Amino acid sequence: MIRRAMLGLATTAVLALSAAAVAQQAKYGTADEAKAMLTKVIAAVKADKAKALDMFNKGEGGFKDRDLQPFCFNKSDGVLTAATNPGLLGKDVRSLKDKTGKAFGEENFKAAVDGKITEVSYMFPRPGETEPAAKISFVTGVADQGCGVGYFK
Repeated sequence: MIRRAMLGLATTAVLALSAAAVAQQAKYGTADEAKAMLTKVIAAVKADKAKALDMFNKGEGGFKDRDLQPFCFNKSDGVLTAATNPGLLGKDVRSLKDKTGKAFGEENFKAAVDGKITEVSYMFPRPGETEPAAKISFVTGVADQGCGVGYFK
């Protein structure tokens, strides 16, 4: 009887911990989810660039999922046309540096090559936070835009 009770408690504890781990993981997007969103970004920009950029900036159409949201910039001049932080819209992506001084914006700009997806690592605050966290963005070129979707490690 005691053995059965102990087994029941152990099973309950494992299930509770598993549920907590899943809930924590579900709070943030994953690398696979970021790549999947980038695939949708590419298709949306190819179909109707103006509509796509508007949806990205508003977080509509499935283009905002927890901490996952696309960003885009003109490949010609680096001006951000869609950004996770609205204060960055209209700025030159090439001027962006993280807290450590890494010029991640320049790396994003150089990574905007059609048909190729490049990973760019840098420090950036999660949405609603001010302290930078490790982030990896998947960046590609789509016609005249460079676009990416990043996730936090």
